[in-house]
Amino acid sequence: MGRAIFETLVTLAIGAAGAVLFWLIGFPAAVLTGPAAAVSVATLMGVPTLMPARLRDGVFLVIGVTIGSTVTPEVIATALSWPVSLAVLVATLVAVIVVAQRALVALFGYDKMTALLCATPGHLSYVLTLSTELGADVPRVALVQTVRVLLLTLAVPVLIALWGVEGQAYLTDYGAISPLALALTFPAALALGWVFLRLHVPAALVLGGMAVSAIGHGSGLTPGVIPAWLQIGAFLCMGVLIGTRFRGFDPRGVWGALGAGIVTTLVACAVASVGAVVASWIIGLPAAALLLAFAPGGVEVMAAIAVETGLEPALVAAHHVFRLLVLTVLVPVMIARARRGGIGPLGSS
Repeated sequence: MGRAIFETLVTLAIGAAGAVLFWLIGFPAAVLTGPAAAVSVATLMGVPTLMPARLRDGVFLVIGVTIGSTVTPEVIATALSWPVSLAVLVATLVAVIVVAQRALVALFGYDKMTALLCATPGHLSYVLTLSTELGADVPRVALVQTVRVLLLTLAVPVLIALWGVEGQAYLTDYGAISPLALALTFPAALALGWVFLRLHVPAALVLGGMAVSAIGHGSGLTPGVIPAWLQIGAFLCMGVLIGTRFRGFDPRGVWGALGAGIVTTLVACAVASVGAVVASWIIGLPAAALLLAFAPGGVEVMAAIAVETGLEPALVAAHHVFRLLVLTVLVPVMIARARRGGIGPLGSS
């Protein structure tokens, strides 16, 4: 127990140092990207980094509540146009998987099943479970998927900054949420998150926190902004969590998977950008916000970036939860095709 506490404190200190460094150099979303980069480097250098499961779950819950607190009547009205962008999202998902899978087979010599699972944008626990059951190269899948999440965490804020769009979600001042409302929100969010966990709902704690907070804020029962210190702490821990995923991996294996991770990330960013522009043109929402909604990073990470940048957090979270649900159905279909000799849903070997 004492060793675990020590490793956790060291890990958080490294993450905090990374956040300060990235803030000093002006890197976008520094409180999230700085810890992710610093802890990743430290982990690969052999530092025993650690993020306890209970702390991780608490972070997911805080981020969900924070996202839900951005739900306003205006956001609800905007939701009427979301089905169109959700349809575009499905199209981008298929395109990302097909193009990335072909690239991994052609450029890196991956077998078709391993390439398919490496190319699947997100839903890591589900993908790794399938990898084990299907006899794919599980370590390689885990490495490529982890590299993709890290690169997207670092690249997406930069892309948004280069896009030159500033979010507005954090500009409306409703004042601080009352201690009573906060005390009621978190237990209810935890209870709903636990129910979602029992039902095997993807991103259960984030979704539980988001749902309870959205109902409370949208109805006016729990108005107000989540305390800044709580948000900052959650974002910092989220970055730390990404970095700790490299623990136990051989650094040589990481470097070997880096090229594949870069390729899949570039494919994902390119396709997501095209989808964001198309959806933005159709429904009139900011393309930068839709890029966050379409970028295939983890739902918690992309939602945290949305909150940090002020770019439609509720829209972003809704799209990423929907993406996980679609992947739950889409991936088995694509696996069946791969087993029959096809390389994806749009072509064959």
